Amino acid sequence: MEDSFRIGEVVTSSTSRFTTQCYELYVLPPLGSLIKTREGPNDIFAVVSRAETSSLEPGRRAVVRGQNQESEEEIYTSSPHLEKLLKSEFEAIIVGHRQEEHILRYLPPRPPRIHGFVYLCSAQEVTEFTSSFEFLDLLVNTQLDIPSEELIAACLREISQNVEDKETILIQAGRYLAGILSNDTRRLKSILNRIRL
Repeated sequence: MEDSFRIGEVVTSSTSRFTTQCYELYVLPPLGSLIKTREGPNDIFAVVSRAETSSLEPGRRAVVRGQNQESEEEIYTSSPHLEKLLKSEFEAIIVGHRQEEHILRYLPPRPPRIHGFVYLCSAQEVTEFTSSFEFLDLLVNTQLDIPSEELIAACLREISQNVEDKETILIQAGRYLAGILSNDTRRLKSILNRIRL
């Protein structure tokens, strides 16, 4: 199996979502990316729903430093300690889990562990996970900081980058969404407009 890329560790965890602190500043997965962590022997799959870079100290904000610099890179070169004072984190919505050889597209029985390693899913894992679009039900019904249409569309765009037949996967996803959003055509149209080829 193609290797997954480890990007950070779980720092907060609940039944439906978790937050990951990245190992490297600004090395954040794109909105909508499929990621995974583990709880015991089982993989837990999630979709990146929000990201931020902020101070490591709660309540302390970054201050401007580049007034006399020619580029943003010079700010970090002249103040190398900045990378030790800042953190990049992202939140992810749990959309499924693996038990033994079966992928289940609903919430796992337990949340991920704190300090659990977090990985970007490989193209093979994305293809396997998206053989069914049942996980979209969780995204449609989750309360987010952003409109769920934005997250669903971003997720489908990311998924389509990892499969051979981009057009077919988007058509299949569109059909699935048409079924679960048949009473909310405004939301459906909004998502379809954002994934148009």
